[in-house]
Amino acid sequence: MKFPYRFVPTAPLLSVIAFASALRVDASEPSTDPKPEMAAETPVEMRLDDCIAAAMQRNHERPASLLAVSVAEAQHQQALSAYWPHATLKAAYEHMDTTPDFLFPATTTGVPPQTITLPAGTALITIPAGVLGPTAVQLPVTTPQQTIKTPGEQFPVPSQDVKLMNPDSMVASLDASWLLFDGGMRRGYDQQARGMVDMMKAEAHRTDLQVVDAVKRYYYGAILAGQVQRLGSDTLARMEATLSLTETMYKEGSGKVQKTDYLDNKLMVESLRAMVAELDKNAAMSQAALANSIGMPWNASVRPAEHELPLATFSGNLEALVGTAYSFNPDWNKVEAALRSLDGAVVTARSGHAPKVALTGEIHRWWNSYQAGIATSNDKEFATVGLGMELPLFDGFLTRQKVAEARARLARAKEEQFLLREGIGLQIKDVFLGLVAAQKAEGATREAMSASQENRELYTRAYQNELVETEKLIRSQLIEALMTAQHFKARYDLLALRSQLDLLVGTEVIGAISGK
Repeated sequence: MKFPYRFVPTAPLLSVIAFASALRVDASEPSTDPKPEMAAETPVEMRLDDCIAAAMQRNHERPASLLAVSVAEAQHQQALSAYWPHATLKAAYEHMDTTPDFLFPATTTGVPPQTITLPAGTALITIPAGVLGPTAVQLPVTTPQQTIKTPGEQFPVPSQDVKLMNPDSMVASLDASWLLFDGGMRRGYDQQARGMVDMMKAEAHRTDLQVVDAVKRYYYGAILAGQVQRLGSDTLARMEATLSLTETMYKEGSGKVQKTDYLDNKLMVESLRAMVAELDKNAAMSQAALANSIGMPWNASVRPAEHELPLATFSGNLEALVGTAYSFNPDWNKVEAALRSLDGAVVTARSGHAPKVALTGEIHRWWNSYQAGIATSNDKEFATVGLGMELPLFDGFLTRQKVAEARARLARAKEEQFLLREGIGLQIKDVFLGLVAAQKAEGATREAMSASQENRELYTRAYQNELVETEKLIRSQLIEALMTAQHFKARYDLLALRSQLDLLVGTEVIGAISGK
């Protein structure tokens, strides 16, 4: 960037120019086009606690995480259902287009030759009435022993069409089964499902922490944007006053202030005016971003109730923070839940070597109007009770490899847990050291801001008496703006790091640990 002044910029002024250039988007001449019309928006003023509460109710990420928890809990209940007996009621109606029958084929039945011996005896013969007298008379008759011989013969039996049942039938049955022993299969599934529920709860906890962290950063960012916007407006107002004073001094003064000083001042004023317009846009967008993080529509805006960034202090203990993170950090809790779930997978896979024992039963009822064939009363109603066992003998080493796979997954997760443990500690240490540095930077920039304000006031009074050059007054005003903006940024960094530490630790315990 080519500096338009007559003097060579010094190192502090170069930093001021870089700061101003970073804030600028376009330094071209102001457009003469009409200002585009925008939908009128009325920002809603809210406090930080109200923003967080609203985000918990309206943010669209939380319902998704809560539904994931519901899915995992439903899967857990599915796993628990294996401990209960299962009963199934079945009913059906059936109509056949023909009557079922059984065709007994024609055949021949043979009778072999036989010899029949009749022993001697006495038999009573009844003579009916009217033969020997008006009444019936019984006479004893003695028969001698006799031997009767019959020859063998063949008797043909014709084919027979036997009806089995009527074509209309209705059947109902109640089947029940209860798994008595499974070698730990159900316990393993239960453990896996419980681990999945805990994982989803940890993920939902992380979502809540991320929502709170995002709302905090956007809220403090909106305050920062507002402060910088007001700082730019105040700096522009002072620069305009300086421009008016410079114009008066070069026209009516002793001649020490020249027109080139006025033009240089005017150039800086117009450049700063463009920057302030960009700061206005940034402030409006920061309020829209805050509303979006809460879950409000795109055309809504939220204005923070506070107008200045609060001063955050920190004096926590690093070891206490890391120890607390191992209890509340959602990533750590998620890994521990995953370990429990994988341990359940090992139990389930190992159950493949054990026998399965189940109690079974059935009540059967058949309705058919036919009473013969296969539709007798014994066939229409019956009940069964049984005890079954399934014992795996050889499956091609499938179960053994499943157990090996489950154990390998568990071992890998344990190794990853060690990495996560160190990673969490390093992350918290990095944020902790950043908080210490940011707290020191906040104090240093506060002193620098105070000194720059006093320096600008001195240069202003000296310039009014034509004791200093215009460039030094302009530089003092820009340096004051830079130091003030850096102080605002240091306060924001301190607040953002505090919020990030809350996210890493997993709970809002920073104040309790630091003794606040």
